[in-house]
Amino acid sequence: MAPIHTILQPTDFSERSDAALHLACALARDYGARLVVLHVAVQPAVAFGEGFITVDSEFRDAREQLDELPIPADDVRAERRFETGDPATEILRVADDIHADLIVVGTHGRTGVSRLLMGSTAEQIVRQAPCPVLTVKMPMAEMVAAPDARAEAIPHEVLA
Repeated sequence: MAPIHTILQPTDFSERSDAALHLACALARDYGARLVVLHVAVQPAVAFGEGFITVDSEFRDAREQLDELPIPADDVRAERRFETGDPATEILRVADDIHADLIVVGTHGRTGVSRLLMGSTAEQIVRQAPCPVLTVKMPMAEMVAAPDARAEAIPHEVLA
């Protein structure tokens, strides 16, 4: 297995992203890797007369939410990064930019017609990423049962 020096964890602040963050922290701690937590805000626009103006308050709120997002492990070198644009495109760009060795992303697990109509950011990332991608669909039972010990919930043997 290739060494893991940098882990990218894209977040949309959902429950699945939270579970992915806990797993990414455990991996970063175990491998001594740097963790980059990324939020990509979609550029909102409001029609105003003949042009468009952006809604800056939505960006400020998302940036504050990212800045206040607790990193579950104190002993992990973690950075926060905020970007705007298409989530899949920006996640792939940042992964390449930071030379990510692993992307840990939560997935909503949409199937059938909803995935066909909405697409899947996680699927685009898996197909086009420059590195391995670990998708997290549901929190592990141990993580749900003991929220204070989530970072320690994953046995090292499972990750090897």
